[in-house]
Amino acid sequence: MIPINLPPYPIKTTTKDGRRMIFDFLRRRYVALTPEEWVRQHFVHYLTDHLGYPAALMGNEVTVNVGGVARRCDTVIYNKQGGTPRVIVEYKAPEIKITQQVFTQINAYNSVLRAGYLFVSNGLTHICCKIDYENGTYKFLPEVPPYETLK
Repeated sequence: MIPINLPPYPIKTTTKDGRRMIFDFLRRRYVALTPEEWVRQHFVHYLTDHLGYPAALMGNEVTVNVGGVARRCDTVIYNKQGGTPRVIVEYKAPEIKITQQVFTQINAYNSVLRAGYLFVSNGLTHICCKIDYENGTYKFLPEVPPYETLK
């Protein structure tokens, strides 16, 4: 796989029916190893291993109904009180540039979930923003914040 801008972790892979698979510890199963999945697994491990995000509050491939259509958020991170969405994360393969179209996609999910933070990563670039619903604004953050600092 392509080198990315995230710390390494002990990767578990296997081959099934001629396809490379990678272990997703949140879903507790092997999934197809695509470039986007490579980014997801590294990013999720970065969040849990380095930034203190509780794995028990995270879900991969979370279904959300957007305009009558079932869509899947790449990762949703919930808060400790009541399990409401705190962060939505959208992943792209390393060769995919993070464009306005990517933010339009994650904003569609957020129109339903109303998370306070949106993270987008292609493994090379990580963009994070905090949503201020009271003032109808958002602020880009210089880096991915540790879980304990989310407000």
